[in-house]
Amino acid sequence: MTYIDSTGLKVLVTGGAGVGVGSGICEALYQGGAQLIINDINDDILKKVAQKYPDSLTIRADLENIGEVEKMFEQIDDFCGGINGLVNNAGIGLSKVAHKVTEEEFAHLYGVNFQAVWRLSKMFVNACLQRNDTGNIVNITSVHAHSTQSRYAIYASAKNAIVGLTRGMACEIGPLGFRVNAVGPGYVHAEQNYDLIKTWTDDPEKWVKDFIRTQQVLTSEIKPVDIGNTVSFLLSDLARSITGQTIYVDAGTTSLLMNRDLS
Repeated sequence: MTYIDSTGLKVLVTGGAGVGVGSGICEALYQGGAQLIINDINDDILKKVAQKYPDSLTIRADLENIGEVEKMFEQIDDFCGGINGLVNNAGIGLSKVAHKVTEEEFAHLYGVNFQAVWRLSKMFVNACLQRNDTGNIVNITSVHAHSTQSRYAIYASAKNAIVGLTRGMACEIGPLGFRVNAVGPGYVHAEQNYDLIKTWTDDPEKWVKDFIRTQQVLTSEIKPVDIGNTVSFLLSDLARSITGQTIYVDAGTTSLLMNRDLS
């Protein structure tokens, strides 16, 4: 596979130590020559990713904790003098009808999936301006920002908020030399997804196959690195005239009017 040249980029990827989208983002950037700073909340998987990318910096931080986020930026400054790329990838899921979601569940989902995106973006921009630098932001949203389904109203609303923040910040900081874009993955297969899928079906493997067959225009699995390559492009100078946009990497899911079995 050919990777986009990311030489000269110093990029923080939140939620980057897992086996899904974050892993694909880290792989594409690393293979392209970027200096990686990888954040996650899970110590065990951070240790594994540190072995995979030995010249990267791995930081455990809870993105809902302002103090831990501030400390993370201090560690980044000590490590590489600051970053010029931010990928807000960390997120959690919630499959539950809106009228049964608790206040605690709502606050936690918005704290990780939206407030942390704003918080890190704000800190990133201010850190860049303090050293007379600029940079680029890529926010990871979802096809649920475009269209959604039952049990995903709260999740979809948070992903829509990311799209709005992306557009708004692009307008605000574009004149300062920053670009802000978003990537909306479709169903990106990872083994960890089966646990969530089991909440609505007894046969998660069949569900995945049926989804790809009926809900995608392209009938192949979307790989984590497919998202990573799109992120690398948006962070690169190849995308120098692109800002405020959301690119859906979904094998055509959002282009379908109806289930392919009905067409």
